[in-house]
Amino acid sequence: MDTNEMKPDLKRSPTGEEKYNCYCGKERNLNIVELLCATCSRWFHESCIGFQLGRLVPFMMNYMFVCKNCSMTGLESFRKVQASIPQMCITALANLQQTASKEGKVRLMFSKDKDIIPYMDHYWEAMTTMARRSTQSWYATVQRSLIKDINTLFSYEESNEQGQMYGLANTDLTQIKPTYDEATTLATQNFSKSRQQKRKLPNNEQSGALGKKSRLGADVGALVKLPAHGYPLEHPFNKDGYRYILAEPDPHAPFRQEFDESADWAGKPIPGWLYRVLSPNAVLIALHDRAPQLKVSEDRLSITGEKGYCMARASHYVTKGCWYWEATVEDMPDSSACRLGWGQEYANLQAPLGYDKFGYSWRSRKGTKFHESHGKHYSAGYTEGDTLGFLITLPTENQANQASNTFKDRPLVKFKSHLYYEDKDRVNETLKSLKVQPGSRIQFFKNGVCQGEAFADIYKGAYYPAISLHKNVTISVNFGPNFKHPEVLKEFNAQAMHERVEEMVCEQTMADMMYFTENDGKLRLDTYSV
Repeated sequence: MDTNEMKPDLKRSPTGEEKYNCYCGKERNLNIVELLCATCSRWFHESCIGFQLGRLVPFMMNYMFVCKNCSMTGLESFRKVQASIPQMCITALANLQQTASKEGKVRLMFSKDKDIIPYMDHYWEAMTTMARRSTQSWYATVQRSLIKDINTLFSYEESNEQGQMYGLANTDLTQIKPTYDEATTLATQNFSKSRQQKRKLPNNEQSGALGKKSRLGADVGALVKLPAHGYPLEHPFNKDGYRYILAEPDPHAPFRQEFDESADWAGKPIPGWLYRVLSPNAVLIALHDRAPQLKVSEDRLSITGEKGYCMARASHYVTKGCWYWEATVEDMPDSSACRLGWGQEYANLQAPLGYDKFGYSWRSRKGTKFHESHGKHYSAGYTEGDTLGFLITLPTENQANQASNTFKDRPLVKFKSHLYYEDKDRVNETLKSLKVQPGSRIQFFKNGVCQGEAFADIYKGAYYPAISLHKNVTISVNFGPNFKHPEVLKEFNAQAMHERVEEMVCEQTMADMMYFTENDGKLRLDTYSV
């Protein structure tokens, strides 16, 4: 697929510069919340932003937002700040004007007592971080603010029927935006950069809640903890019989715009079909699909063990073809060990790889190979400094029951401002249905030299690169394209694991399209129930 085909249509300014709004490339929509990036000055639809922003209203001016294209962390940064009363008046008037326009009415002037104050009172928490006033003294403050800025921010007229009426001095709602200056933009970028540099390992003690003294950190800490291709550092692990799959808004879902424009869904369960599985843009060590005690480096290409055997899987799997990845033993203190290889999604994370029927491993000590806890001599052992290769061959027939799952029929759960699909493990059912796949095999390599066939006719299924560690051994992984021993790919006509990224995006998209097709006419907001 030509990557240029995936880019949004760009609009050119009179000077010839490429200009477009949002990641989706679509026009602005004044009926929904949109945020202006402080760096590139482009508008982004709330439904296209992956982070859950909380309750907001359109035409807000009291926030700082940086899109993922401009952010040094590669992810959006957002912080809502306290709004002044004049800013809240502008936001209220703009929404009242746009609501009237949406209903086909031309109305520019509104009553302070009947329109403006009731709107501000209803949406107070969405409009500002300032605590709601316990008394009605702020009514007078609104009056003073409206009068003070007549002819600059507001217009004024008196009506025999309505009394004092107020509107916007500039009725062009597209001009309402936060006032960014160079200093505030630079402060946000430097803040993101400093937070990224401080965090060497994503699961160290710094990942806890920040103290009350740092208001900025408390507001946006969860947004800047990630590397450019990262995963939320505070997230639900796959355990206790449940699995959690990170979700993002699906801009192609039916009634997506109606959902974004509706205020009736606050506090209610969100239909799963409005979201989609977030497909990582690189093959990395999965932060959610690992034992919590394992320490993963910031680039997610190195991992260190702790105490007893436990395991982590990669973010991508394979179901057919011939695939290869490498691992290098960076540090192996005395009495530490590792078992590396391939495992399915239900391989036990709190056990060594090869403990059950779902994994096949190669141990550093004595070069033993393991499956179902049975160890057999395979080769000489490996140690610090060695680079290991892992090749799996799966016949095309293996893919029959391994189509990507859409998860759109699963419930969404919120955790640390992110939404996840919750899926229940089906270990027993999967164990009963396991069948041997004739023609499949696994081979291991030490410093580019094949150690022979380790396993043949393995069980059908989807296989992930898997790493299990005993004590404080450190392993770095390489999923391609720049292998230390690229000759393996040519000799065995294999593919590098990094090539699975685009394939899985296409497979996931196809699964979502099939779900929408099969449920055409059934996915409605007015009839949705959990």
